[in-house]
Amino acid sequence: MRHKPIKNKLFVQNRQKLAELMAPKSLAVLNANDVLPTNADGSLPMQPNADLFYLSGIEQEESILLLFPEAADNKHREILFLRQPNQHMQIWEGYKHTKENARKISGVKNIQWLSEFPVMFRSLICEAESAYLNSNEYKRAKVEVETRDARFIRQCRKDFPLHTYRRLAPLLHQLRVVKTDLEIELLNEAIDITAKGFRRTLRFVKPGVTEYEVEAEWAREFIRRRGKFAYTPIVAAGKNNCVLHYLQNDQVCKKGQLLLMDVGASYANYNADLTRTIPVSWQV
Repeated sequence: MRHKPIKNKLFVQNRQKLAELMAPKSLAVLNANDVLPTNADGSLPMQPNADLFYLSGIEQEESILLLFPEAADNKHREILFLRQPNQHMQIWEGYKHTKENARKISGVKNIQWLSEFPVMFRSLICEAESAYLNSNEYKRAKVEVETRDARFIRQCRKDFPLHTYRRLAPLLHQLRVVKTDLEIELLNEAIDITAKGFRRTLRFVKPGVTEYEVEAEWAREFIRRRGKFAYTPIVAAGKNNCVLHYLQNDQVCKKGQLLLMDVGASYANYNADLTRTIPVSWQV
C-alpha cells in the first residue's frame, strides 16, 4: 500500500449504502482482480478491483468480500476472505494482510481465510433468496479475458441453478458516481500530484529531449508523492500528437513542434486526468 492509510469510515459507509439498495434476503459477492501472467513465471503488477476497494479498502489478490445484510447470524452480514499468510509466501511475495490489519483497513469485523469460503458461501447462499454478482458493465469496456468474477458467476450458476441472480454493477454505478468528502480529499491529492508533475515537465521540456525522458519526469514526481500513473501516459511530439492513443513515447522533441501530454496520477486508486499541449521551444 503506497498511499497513506485511509479512514475505514469511508468503506463502512459505502457498504451501508449498498446494503440499503439490495433486495430483501439477498447477498452480494465481490472478487479481487486476477494477477495476470507475462512469460515464464513472470506476472504483471495487480490492479486492485475498484468495486472491492470501494467497499473494503483491500487491494490484495484473491480476496473476496461477502455481504449479507439480513443474515440470521449477525457475524455473517459482512465477511472478508483473504489468503492466509505463511513463511514461504512472505519470502517470495512479501507482506500479506493479517486478520487484525484487514479489520483495521476495512472495518469488517469477520475476517476469514480463503480456504473457509466454499463451506461458508454454501451455507449462506442457501439461506438467501437471491445473489448479487459483479461484472464489468462499463459501456465502452471490451472484456476479452475471463475474470475471476466471470468464473465465479459460472460456478454459482452450476452449483446453485435455482437461485435468482442479480446484477451488482448498476447499484455500484449509482453509488460510486456520487463522491463523499473523504473521496474528494483523495481525488484532490491525485489532482495535486498531477499538477506538480505538469509543472516539473514545464521546467524540463526543451528541444532535444526525448518523449520518454519527459515521461520519466512525470514518473519521478508521481512516485515520490506516493502516486502512480492512472493510465498509460501519452507524450507525443510533432505528428505523433495527432494519434489519439500514441504510446511509443520514443521520439526526440524538436524545435518548432508541439508536445501533447495526456497524463494523470492515481492516488489510493482515485485518478486524475490531464491533457495539455505546449510548444517544445516554449522556454527558448
